[in-house]
Amino acid sequence: MNANEQAKVKEFLGRAEELLKTSMKMEDIFRLTMNNNSKQRAAIYVNDKGKTRHYKYSKMKKHAYQFASVIAQDLYQEKKGLPLVLKLANCPRWGELFWAILMAGYKPLLIDAKTSKDGTQNLINQAHAIAIITDDAYEYNVLKISINEFIENRLHQSYSFATTWENEVIFCSSGTTGDVKLMVFNGYNLCHQICSSLEMGDTTKDLMYPKSMGKINILAMIPFHHIFGFVAVFLWFSFYGKTLVYPPSMSASEIQKLCQKARVSHIFSVPLFWDSLALTIERKAALESPNKQKLFNACVGYRTGKLSREEAGQGATNIVRDTIQRSLLGTSVRYCISGGGYLNNKTATIINGVGYPLYNGYGMTEIGVTSVELSPEVEIRLKGSIGKPLHGVQYKLKPRDKKKNEGELYVKSEAIHVREIIAGEEKETTLDEEGYFATGDIAEKDATNNYYIKGRIKDIIINADGENIFPDELELFFKKIEGIKNLCVLGVAIKASQNEDVVLVIEVDNSITDEALKKLEQEALEVGKHLPKGTKISKIYLSRNKLPLANNMKVKRYVIKKAIEAKSNDYILLGAKKEMKKFEGFDEETIKSILEPMRDIFSKILILPKFKIEDGAHWINDLGGDSMNYVELVLKVQETFNVTIPEELYGQLTCINDFVEEVAKLKKKK
Repeated sequence: MNANEQAKVKEFLGRAEELLKTSMKMEDIFRLTMNNNSKQRAAIYVNDKGKTRHYKYSKMKKHAYQFASVIAQDLYQEKKGLPLVLKLANCPRWGELFWAILMAGYKPLLIDAKTSKDGTQNLINQAHAIAIITDDAYEYNVLKISINEFIENRLHQSYSFATTWENEVIFCSSGTTGDVKLMVFNGYNLCHQICSSLEMGDTTKDLMYPKSMGKINILAMIPFHHIFGFVAVFLWFSFYGKTLVYPPSMSASEIQKLCQKARVSHIFSVPLFWDSLALTIERKAALESPNKQKLFNACVGYRTGKLSREEAGQGATNIVRDTIQRSLLGTSVRYCISGGGYLNNKTATIINGVGYPLYNGYGMTEIGVTSVELSPEVEIRLKGSIGKPLHGVQYKLKPRDKKKNEGELYVKSEAIHVREIIAGEEKETTLDEEGYFATGDIAEKDATNNYYIKGRIKDIIINADGENIFPDELELFFKKIEGIKNLCVLGVAIKASQNEDVVLVIEVDNSITDEALKKLEQEALEVGKHLPKGTKISKIYLSRNKLPLANNMKVKRYVIKKAIEAKSNDYILLGAKKEMKKFEGFDEETIKSILEPMRDIFSKILILPKFKIEDGAHWINDLGGDSMNYVELVLKVQETFNVTIPEELYGQLTCINDFVEEVAKLKKKK
């Protein structure tokens, strides 16, 4: 970056200083965002007919006022200042409704559009919300304001309306059942969050820059209800007048097409996305001819600093890089950030290696976004650093195990939330005597004052030697196994000991065959043999359902740990001998000859893999069957075993064991 470029970037980022001269409220952020950027393109989206459309900030501002007037009309008798739930997936309407809620005098409570009806109602109750804006199909015990009704019937209606700005925004940090934890931020916090960008221009010209240096079209993929998506994409890029590109769905192919068509320049996402992209790249390369594989490896080697231009040969050319990128996210991508979880080195190497600069960032719901590695040097990015604290942010480490440069990370910033709502009760933010917030993350600092996140304190596994094991680092070894959709490594308590077994939990697709599952298990065991000393995997569990995710981003290890320790049937121990029910009056061989074909019948009719069907699982209550396919089941059993099941037993035989016993009886009578 030359001096002229640096000066332009710093001047542009200096816009944030305008906020410091205001009352630093949400109204000020809106006013400066809209007034400074009225002629700039605010959004690119795909309409219902599959056509790509766009509109400017001036239109966004107009819609926000119109929506605010509708909200004010619907809630005119209600007390101002109460929470109003916004439950909506990312789309241009999200931003308009967010500002409209504040403008009408209510606090937006931002929640996941995928939250269940019960989970949503629980959040409404605990936050004492006054209404909900959503397009879901459920009814709640508060007023529901339909988005479709807004758009179709009332957007252009005019109501007598005077703005009464609210100044707080509420985020959901944990769980949607039981007692939830909500974080309250005010305008002062979020103004300082925007101002954290003030020193970025000292290091990079590619993260944020004026229009004269190129367009910025950022993919609006990270959900805006999450602090990462809200701060790093919606709030920050809107304030600087950049274009948010809204994918029509989270389908990989749809995102790929849109990135290419809309010439997306910035992509921020979670490690799950980058891991998936890296795996796709790796598998595509493996299918190419030996010559193309060689060029791919040379391209990655050159762009990650492992090969010189001479050593990489043709692989160092932009032609090879662009050819690879055209089959992925296009050739316009200029800046990528991974946040919300652990970014492994292999993923970072592959993504950076194909020419997409991928940086690592850090933040959490309670503190916002506090750091990101900004160095344009790829060798530094590949070390996995989260960089140094951003402008106005301070870090300190509380040492553990006498390691001077490693410990729990504490953060001090004006952007930290002001209050919490736990179980419906408001509480002050918990800070230490110096005003620092305890993150619960273990970090280390190097000689250049860069920070590295090692893992969550609660996720650390203590092995038999008393050593600390960080599961994020182990998961990398298993992610390359084909057939695994998602996974996690965690520690499971050993009886009468403070130590834990290191276990692997995997999620697979329902279509997997028994043979493929066995092969996958063997491959995982083989990978486990090559893990570092003291980190060996002792058991592998198979999840019957999708692994639980926090905010659709990170696996909830503590939920799985609790379930496995409670011997939940949701997790199957691979390699364990399946216990067969004892059937009085029948020999084991007879039962075995019926049992396996019966499992096959259940599996085919239910369209479920056999590993998800317990022999004692109820046809309707546990397996999701119904009366129609129950009749099909009976007919198939009769055909397979050449028996006739008495009609009076229809409905009484409810599981595999019931049918096995009845077939055995009928065969014995013959």
